[in-house]
Amino acid sequence: MPSTDVLALIRKGVAIPAYPLALNSKRKLDEQRARALARSWAAPMIKLTSVGVHSTQFEIREPKHNLLKPVLELAMSEMRQAGKPLVKVSGVCGPTAQAVKEAELAVSLGYDAGLLSLAAMK
Repeated sequence: MPSTDVLALIRKGVAIPAYPLALNSKRKLDEQRARALARSWAAPMIKLTSVGVHSTQFEIREPKHNLLKPVLELAMSEMRQAGKPLVKVSGVCGPTAQAVKEAELAVSLGYDAGLLSLAAMK
């Protein structure tokens, strides 16, 4: 359950911007730049961060990339250091079994909500 502060932000209304993915020239996670992006997204004017929700981030779920958990962990680590209430949203997609696993991962990492993609439900 999200904190009282987070629920107040949601009730007030917030935009859901998609967290950018930082990759190096070899298309691997660039941790230094990803952390810098996460910190910038926790800047004073930002009230909500959504990770793994943009269409360009769906590939992070593919086993050959295996980036969903590292990206969610890295973003959460930086958001916790922001020292202010943020609505933390994780993207959830795929067939039911995959979506459930992704939602469970997000909850285990401390995300407040999931943004469900229905693309798998043709």
